[in-house]
Amino acid sequence: MTATSKRALPIAAIVLVLLAVVVLLHAEGRIFLCDCGYFAIWTGDACSSNTSQQLFDPYSFTHVLHGFLFFWLMTLLFRRMSVSWQVVLALLLEGAWEVFENTQFVIDKYRTETAALGYQGDTIVNSLGDLTCALAGFLLARRLGLGWSLIVFLLVEVVLTFWIHDSLLLQIQALVHPIAAIKSWQMCIPQ
Repeated sequence: MTATSKRALPIAAIVLVLLAVVVLLHAEGRIFLCDCGYFAIWTGDACSSNTSQQLFDPYSFTHVLHGFLFFWLMTLLFRRMSVSWQVVLALLLEGAWEVFENTQFVIDKYRTETAALGYQGDTIVNSLGDLTCALAGFLLARRLGLGWSLIVFLLVEVVLTFWIHDSLLLQIQALVHPIAAIKSWQMCIPQ
């Protein structure tokens, strides 16, 4: 195998992962763009009907944290894997989450167990934004290293908790073991 083909293989794998995610999301009934009639790069209101419909939203930061988690996983389990293949694996994991997150099972779980009462699932554009955020998080955590990435992870968690009354850890907690008092507190997001 030539050096050029060795470099091209991870790129081809990334393209295949992205195409597979788009095809699977479309098969699940996800629409490509928001049916609101316009495209936005950012929507800042966590309670808006445009959350999970535009490219990025406050929850995009939780996907950055997914990238941190993937970096830690690679550091523990796949240290000898090349960085390019670690990126492919991180995107594959995030892509699998995006497809699973948009199943009716998870959508219903979000509606009943979290503060996302009107959640309809992500648009394909939003899922692609989430994949981008996870990749950015992976690369940032890699640059920061284990210690600093843990500090940044915790800071982002604190900022999200105060900003939108939600975070990655709160989402996990709500999906695994919902606590009514936390869900009630999350419903009181100041606008």
